[in-house]
Order: sequence, then structure tokens, then C-alpha cells
Amino acid sequence: MKQPDFDWDSDKNNINIEKHGVSFEVAQYAFQDPQRVIAYDRKHSTRKEKRYFCYGKVNERIVTVRFTKRNKRTRIFGAGFWREGKELYYAKRKIH
Repeated sequence: MKQPDFDWDSDKNNINIEKHGVSFEVAQYAFQDPQRVIAYDRKHSTRKEKRYFCYGKVNERIVTVRFTKRNKRTRIFGAGFWREGKELYYAKRKIH
């Protein structure tokens, strides 16, 4: 079930489940991790839309969520359990 502040395309969600093994329904909980890391996505951001990564723990696994802000909502468009996200998450936790 979508949380009130989250949105996504259902077709893209189904593709993401097949490709990366995680649904956007699950991925949205990465934002509830008090130790989550939010990073700016310079490569995919444009003048019209800034994009970000959220690295957070969900069910004892670190999920990387690709998102943007649209109409005061968090629009998720990608998520996965990628090694780079896990490494960044733990590296940032050691610093703080």
C-alpha cells in the first residue's frame, strides 16, 4: 500500500520487481530508516527535475531507491539491492 507522500507508476513498479526483485511498496520504507542516506543524483538530474538516491534499511537489507519530488510527493522510479548502495550506507554511518 502506498504511503500518503509516495507515488509511482504501477507498470514501472512491475518491471522493477522483475528486474531487481524489490517492489516500490517495499522500497518506500527505506525513507523510514532513521540512519538513511539521501544523495543527489547529478548524472540523471536536469534543470526541470532534480533526482536523488535514498539508501536505507528495509527488513535487514539495504535498498537503494531512486526518486524525485513532484507536487510535494516523493515519486519513486527505481529501487534495488545494489552493492554500491550498501557500501555507501555503511560508509556514511561510520562517519556520523
